[in-house]
Amino acid sequence: MNKKELSQLYYLNREIEEQQRRLEELECLATSCTSRITGMPRTPGVADKLAKYVAEIVDLRGLIDLNIKKCFYELNRLNRYINSVEDSQMRMILSLRHINGLSWLQIAHSIGRW
Repeated sequence: MNKKELSQLYYLNREIEEQQRRLEELECLATSCTSRITGMPRTPGVADKLAKYVAEIVDLRGLIDLNIKKCFYELNRLNRYINSVEDSQMRMILSLRHINGLSWLQIAHSIGRW
């Protein structure tokens, strides 16, 4: 397993975080009922605003669910690989780095080498 494969869980988690942030933003835009005062007569556009964002919200929720499933797959794959390593200290280092996402300094502190 190479470094890119070991790092997939990290990047999937970052992608999910970004998608969840975007989902919150879209939900806020869709449900915000504040109106703009322009002086021009307007018809209520709450339904139009909601319809504008609903499809994107549903798609984004689907992508988040798919990425969460990918995370579980990657986590299982990483655990199988890490458990196949014979050296217990190396297993701990690989787990802390690629599953817990710790920095090298945090790993050093965790295993008592700093």
